[in-house]
Amino acid sequence: MEAIRGTDPGPWSGAAPRRSRGPCGHYRGPGMSVHRHPGRDDGRLRATSWRGDPTVAQVVVRARVTDAEVRALLDELRSRGCTAVVTAALAPPEQQPFLAAGFEEHERLHLLRRDVAPLPARPDGVTLRRARPADHPEVLAVDHLAFPPFWRFDEAALEDALDATPAVRFRVALRPGTSAVAGYAVTGRAGGRGYLQRLAVHPECQRRGLGTALVADGLRWLRRWGAREVLVNTQEANAGALALYEALGFARQPHGLAVLRRALAVGTP
Repeated sequence: MEAIRGTDPGPWSGAAPRRSRGPCGHYRGPGMSVHRHPGRDDGRLRATSWRGDPTVAQVVVRARVTDAEVRALLDELRSRGCTAVVTAALAPPEQQPFLAAGFEEHERLHLLRRDVAPLPARPDGVTLRRARPADHPEVLAVDHLAFPPFWRFDEAALEDALDATPAVRFRVALRPGTSAVAGYAVTGRAGGRGYLQRLAVHPECQRRGLGTALVADGLRWLRRWGAREVLVNTQEANAGALALYEALGFARQPHGLAVLRRALAVGTP
């Protein structure tokens, strides 16, 4: 998802502290894993603390899951003291077992697609460079200004986005005439498909070509490595992001995505 204001996780899917260990941390069971900050794993469901809050879990779906698997995960999270669960962005078929388990729609997202070619022109006068670990505080500060609170990244969420696909490109755009970070993009690639994982531009630097330059850079990288298509999602209310993507040749897909949410109460199903 993207921030012009902001774009959120995932292939689907100021600096904040790393996620602290808490009730929602460290669990593995058949077909699922629940832990503080996962590396890669083979579970179909993965749960981590949401944006540094150890009482709220985010669930990422790696493959189609059953009603029973969702219920088992909720039981485990409840036993560890979690009070709420949110999902990553889910397509309609992925939502069904969660809706059956009492989840409700929290926010709808547009899903957009584009062929990697033809490439858009890159605006003049925009300086991009490879992001470095030392840039993370500035990157997260931009992210917090670009996104509403629910969508803001912390350090661990940024690392999750960087680890979400086998190959990734992480670039920053600089404020004109300075070395300060004014925007950033995380572009992922898995086989022939690319994902614009995150795009954010400082509000003071929007409509100056930084977002266009970051997207164009990601598309060039994807073409170089043989990707044929790219996907991105953005909140339905994010009119600026939607306008940018459509101006760059992305098309809305017939079905969107949704983030689902469910409260958990100890002792209730």
